[in-house]
Amino acid sequence: MPIITLTTDLGLKDFNVSSIKGAIYKNQPDATIVDISHDVPKFNIMQAAFILRNAYRHFPKNSIHIIGVLPDEAEDKPHIAIYHQEQYFIGADNGVFSLLFDETPEKIIELNISSALEDDFVRPTRDVFVKAACHIARGGTLEVLGKNVSSINERSIFRAVTNETSIRGTVIYIDNFGNAVTNITELLFKEVRRGRPFTISFRVPGYDIHEISSRYNDVPTSERLALFGSSDFLEIAINIGNASELLGLNINDIVTVSFHK
Repeated sequence: MPIITLTTDLGLKDFNVSSIKGAIYKNQPDATIVDISHDVPKFNIMQAAFILRNAYRHFPKNSIHIIGVLPDEAEDKPHIAIYHQEQYFIGADNGVFSLLFDETPEKIIELNISSALEDDFVRPTRDVFVKAACHIARGGTLEVLGKNVSSINERSIFRAVTNETSIRGTVIYIDNFGNAVTNITELLFKEVRRGRPFTISFRVPGYDIHEISSRYNDVPTSERLALFGSSDFLEIAINIGNASELLGLNINDIVTVSFHK
């Protein structure tokens, strides 16, 4: 039974998501549909990539992932289907795939499926991506869907900057509990730290953090903490509290780790 996942910015108030699911069932009645998220901030491919990259790794091989964020096709942003790490991904080549993967995907196909009326943010997802996904779900090959291409559009992002004594990163995601996720990976932190003590600072003076917790409840209720969460990125959190609201942390805020002798 094929698994088809949906990641969109469409929300659940309107009929849009249900029409996409209806189109999947119409083409593939035995499909299993999994909602990754429909609450991606509008048009935000960086947030879509962050959410999906932390979810797809837990799905069985040959799962099919539809990305319905900025799905419109353009000459420099074609619709594509990708096979990578034993899974399939379908969306517009608007830079989201360069944020989703750390390397060039194994196979990239530029889709030749057209939609007669691509005049809103639903129809490319429903009429193009769904057709491609259902073709794959039936055992069809990618090559039938279009032509091979060798690269994807690159989207530049602010990466954590390092020197001998510090790491300067940014908040890239605020989760449902208000935890502020940065772009500082655990591997980078360990490479630069080299066993030294450190100070994690952000926009609120006097709320520095000097240790890494293993769990949220390593500190008393309402206390701030830092830990490497399930995404392997450094998080600023409050035990049973909302760090984004209480510490004023927002997307793109600077978070600095300073190392001491």
